[in-house]
Amino acid sequence: MTSVVKVTRKGQTTIPVEVRQQLVIKEGDKLLVEATEHGQVLLTPIRKLEDCAGIYSKYAKPEEMKKHIDKLREEY
Repeated sequence: MTSVVKVTRKGQTTIPVEVRQQLVIKEGDKLLVEATEHGQVLLTPIRKLEDCAGIYSKYAKPEEMKKHIDKLREEY
């Protein structure tokens, strides 16, 4: 999906409703903003572990995933 948006004087822009719906972006959600070496701006929704837990529930329970992530953080 491609859209053209305008940047305001304050550097703000609006993500089109179709894109927000497709990516399930809601008010208050956080986005990672990345500038690429090719002059592109990438916006990636930042998902909380709780939001993603259902996606991975066939692999492990949310508590197990959190323990694993905490362990990896300690090792890092």
